[in-house]
Amino acid sequence: MPAISPNKPYRVGRSRTGLGLFATKPIKKGAKIVRYFGPLLDSKKKKDDAIENKYLFELNGRWTIDGSVRKNIARYINHACKPNAESDVSARKRKVVIRAIKNIEPGEEINYDYGTDYFKAYLKPIGCKCDACEKKRKKKRAEARAEKLRLKAKAEKKALKKAEKQAAKAKKKSEQKLEQKQKLKQAAKQRLNGARANGKLLNGHSGRAAASQLTAAKSGIFAEPASTQGGEASASA
Repeated sequence: MPAISPNKPYRVGRSRTGLGLFATKPIKKGAKIVRYFGPLLDSKKKKDDAIENKYLFELNGRWTIDGSVRKNIARYINHACKPNAESDVSARKRKVVIRAIKNIEPGEEINYDYGTDYFKAYLKPIGCKCDACEKKRKKKRAEARAEKLRLKAKAEKKALKKAEKQAAKAKKKSEQKLEQKQKLKQAAKQRLNGARANGKLLNGHSGRAAASQLTAAKSGIFAEPASTQGGEASASA
């Protein structure tokens, strides 16, 4: 890492994307932080126009700063979709200065928006890792988990309702079977009681008839059969 004067309000440190530039002192909104510098490339020259790296800072249609040199401390500043700094470009002076657009506290990472072209070419394919995008992804993951849990709870509720419905149906069917069984049992009991009652009635009628016949015999008034009485009458005559 390049040596940085202790008078400077920043240091190079580890960031989420590799290396980054961090404040070591409070930096007020509007304050100049660091200059973005390097060799100027002329797009009209083929050898300059052929240079490709991710530290190229285009000033206008002709001039571009090649910020890949190690002395360019500003090259360590990472992109952010919601930055705390910005690039102040002076195309006429062919100069770029990074300024704070918010109050930056010690320990905070300094960042600025690299612009749409850089974002599409380098960041979009791999996914932007700035705090704002990480928060968005975290929020989406949380929402996806919540939606998954909601759908799971809905499915469980539906399954429980179905199980309860099936249990109620089975219970009703069981109760109907039990009721039918009790009805059959009651009917059988009633038939049995009826049969017993009929048996007692018949037995009582036969007993009274026998007693009546016995009483008549004892009193000598038991009637003989009609044929016998006719024969006796004929003989006496």
